[in-house]
Amino acid sequence: MDPTPTEVPLQHLSRITAETRERTESERKKVSISLIGFGAAGRAIFARALQEPGIGIRAVVVSESRWAEAAAWIDGRAEVLTDLPRDCDLALECAGHAAISQHVIPALSAGTECAMLSVGALAKLGVAEQLEAATLRGATRLHLLPGAIGGIDALSAARLAGLEAVTYLGRKPISGWRGTAAEAALDLDSLREPTVIMQASARDAARQYPKNANVAAALALAGIGLDQTQVQLIADPTINENIHEFSATGAFGTMWVRIAGRQLLENPKTSELAVLSALRFLRQRTTGICI
Repeated sequence: MDPTPTEVPLQHLSRITAETRERTESERKKVSISLIGFGAAGRAIFARALQEPGIGIRAVVVSESRWAEAAAWIDGRAEVLTDLPRDCDLALECAGHAAISQHVIPALSAGTECAMLSVGALAKLGVAEQLEAATLRGATRLHLLPGAIGGIDALSAARLAGLEAVTYLGRKPISGWRGTAAEAALDLDSLREPTVIMQASARDAARQYPKNANVAAALALAGIGLDQTQVQLIADPTINENIHEFSATGAFGTMWVRIAGRQLLENPKTSELAVLSALRFLRQRTTGICI
């Protein structure tokens, strides 16, 4: 009789990985990773990736006007370019919606695997179709990252049995709405209690608040679609975190997810968890065991 295999607790996997990394690194093909964009999120991803032995960011892609600033910050730890290198294996977008047509679609068409944080870009009619066509031309894949929300895997699985309704509520402090359309809709400085900025479909929310509604778009694409997913965006002067919550009902049952995430210090519109979501993806692409 074969001996019963010993189960390895998940908490020990990181130790095992560290012990075997030196041997497996030489056997596993190195992934050439490039970042598209180097704003607050890009800098945070780059800095954290430096602490990850298995993740090597080879290049950072920025506009010509941002090249000198990015080069000074990176200080020789990666190439600073205005276009993706031809031999890039994986491109991670963290630059905003404009980067989709400028960099992501051409990269996919050329066969480069890509990942996106600016999922809200797919709310614009035709963009999803353009991205899909580019993946077919390049025979590659595009990964839409969940960013600051959890439960995307469960929501996507639940869709297979049929979803009836998905609703999302995004609540951010006043600082998270500065520099957005909310400044024209409300006197943010005078708010003393939570105030609804917008109640609409995920498509409309992502169009009007492209820097604040990537989570809504990700949920919609994983669930019942951009036009069926209902969204409420709230400015809340009583909190200092970005709060994301959604509920879903369907043949699977019901679910409710709530995350109160810390804001990224350099950009309050972004949750720190969005940066960690990107880092997790890079780890998944460079390690032998994924969960």
